[in-house]
Amino acid sequence: MIRIGTRDSQLAVWQATQVKDLLESLGTPAQLELVKSEGDLDLVTPLYAMGVQGVFTRVLDTALLNNKIDVAVHSMKDVPVQLPEGIVEAAVLERASYKDILVLNPNWKAPGSGINVEELIKTIAEPETLNLKPETSNLIIATSSVRRKAQWLHRFPGHTIENIRGNVNTRLRKLSESNWFGAIFAEAGLERIGLKPAGSIDLGWMLPAPAQGAIMVTARKDDGAVLRACSRINHTATAYCVKAERDFLSTLMGGCATPISALATMHQDRIRFEGSIVTPEGLEKLEVDGTYVIGETAAPGKVAAEKILENGAGRLIAKMNHEQ
Repeated sequence: MIRIGTRDSQLAVWQATQVKDLLESLGTPAQLELVKSEGDLDLVTPLYAMGVQGVFTRVLDTALLNNKIDVAVHSMKDVPVQLPEGIVEAAVLERASYKDILVLNPNWKAPGSGINVEELIKTIAEPETLNLKPETSNLIIATSSVRRKAQWLHRFPGHTIENIRGNVNTRLRKLSESNWFGAIFAEAGLERIGLKPAGSIDLGWMLPAPAQGAIMVTARKDDGAVLRACSRINHTATAYCVKAERDFLSTLMGGCATPISALATMHQDRIRFEGSIVTPEGLEKLEVDGTYVIGETAAPGKVAAEKILENGAGRLIAKMNHEQ
């Protein structure tokens, strides 16, 4: 019997249940063990001001190392690129949507007359059309992610960003009770538990967090039986792509508090890698975009990181580290 450790939010339990079902479909019995994390208990402090590394994983890491559980299940984007000593990646499930979406506040009231909401939504979905009128250029958008904040302000510098914390259900409730125009969510999380509202705006222009949309299973390094069982549910293509994204993040020495984005997508024998770094207030942005032949480029994420460093990313990171 494999004991699967998970946070107790609806989304986390859904993800852990997926792992349980996959293992049991291959003949390995499993059960869930619910653990509350520091990140769930503190719903006020912004994520990027909490000593972010492992804020949603530390409690599960401790339970794993203390042999209270056999595996832990995480949203992979929350997992630090450097795992604790004694813990290894056991499997990555097939990726769901990697996109960010804007969920609109169903109770939002326009601050003035003459605002064309349909035109406003189109401008947000396709910001290259940037035709916001002065009275609509001061929208309030909610997110706890410094990456999302940076990319949004780069596109819409006149908007105001408000912090929002809590699990998916809590954030949706806070949105409906606010004066915000909308809040940014990972599409995968809302889709997985059936809470994606109709009319949400696909932010195709917003590059995701490394490994967004992927589920990661970790285990003890010396637990051979569990590692062998988990290897059977590993999705090779997803694991390859998210490794490239996390290599990009690691090479840039970034964490959740650094506005670093990355997306690797596989196309037959090639991988397209897109990456960016944006200063927190959206004033400066550097991008990298390249295609690599799988097998010929050993670490496309590292290659892309080296390229963006050559173009000045090191200066931006040093500036942000100094200001923190």
